[in-house]
Amino acid sequence: MTENAAQNAPLTGKTVAFLATNGVEQVELTSPWEAVIAAGATPVLVSPESGTITAMQSDWDHGESFEVNTTVKDAKAEDFDGIVLPGGTLNADAMRVNKDAQAFVRAFFEQHKPVAAICHAPWTLIEAGVVEGRKMTSYSSLKTDLKNAGAQWVDEEVVVDAGLTTSRSPEDLDAFNAKLVEELAEGKHEDQTA
Repeated sequence: MTENAAQNAPLTGKTVAFLATNGVEQVELTSPWEAVIAAGATPVLVSPESGTITAMQSDWDHGESFEVNTTVKDAKAEDFDGIVLPGGTLNADAMRVNKDAQAFVRAFFEQHKPVAAICHAPWTLIEAGVVEGRKMTSYSSLKTDLKNAGAQWVDEEVVVDAGLTTSRSPEDLDAFNAKLVEELAEGKHEDQTA
């Protein structure tokens, strides 16, 4: 691979899990998905159910449907180089009470792998028990939840803390995607722990 090709496709050979269910904010799924493909990685849609999931646009309008590649019950963190948690209020609310989703996400922290969460997705991180002591951001309505769970919440477009990338909303996707690709390219982060 030439140096230019490595710069244009820094994630070649990597596989990235996207954990989502019905009600996922469509652009928070599709934009990072396209970013990891453009960087050379293979995205995999992981969900509690098989078949398809239906996205939402701003929690009100139904979006497109997306084919699930594997169920969270069958997925193993060791098969992936990192994970992306898109937001969407309905999606995040369903994920945060799903024990398989919590265990799957926690395993990425235990294996020191990059994790990226946007908007309402940090709810799942709270339930997975991985936010205490971390500097993070999220959709503003999660500020108190994150602080109560021990996180240091800041109002910034993108925050990176030892392999954990967080952003506030779809307006931050350009910054979120850039840091997501950067953190995935760096690989494991020893300070990324559960």
